[in-house]
Amino acid sequence: MLGLTQQQLAELIGVTYQQAHKYERGINRVSAGRLYEIGRVLSVPVGYFYEGIGEEGTRQVTQRERMMLEIARNFADITNERHQEAVSQLARALANS
Repeated sequence: MLGLTQQQLAELIGVTYQQAHKYERGINRVSAGRLYEIGRVLSVPVGYFYEGIGEEGTRQVTQRERMMLEIARNFADITNERHQEAVSQLARALANS
C-alpha cells in the first residue's frame, strides 16, 4: 500500500530480496525482532500485524481491494518516470469521469 517493492522493503529491513520473499510467502518465519523492524520501517506498531486475530471468522479481501493492491504493485514496477506520470494521469481522468 506504500508502493514499496519487495526489494525496497528488504533493503530497509536489512535482509535480501530472497529472504523478504520467503517471509511474504510464509516459507520462513519472521522473528519478533525482525517484525519490530518491519513495523518501524512501515511506521506501524507491531500490533498492526495481529489485527483481527482471534475474531470470529476471517475478513475476506474484496475484489476491489485485491485490484487496488495489484495496481499499486504494478505501478511500483514501472521504472520510466514518464510512463508513471502517464498512468497517473490516466487514473485521474478515469476517476473524474
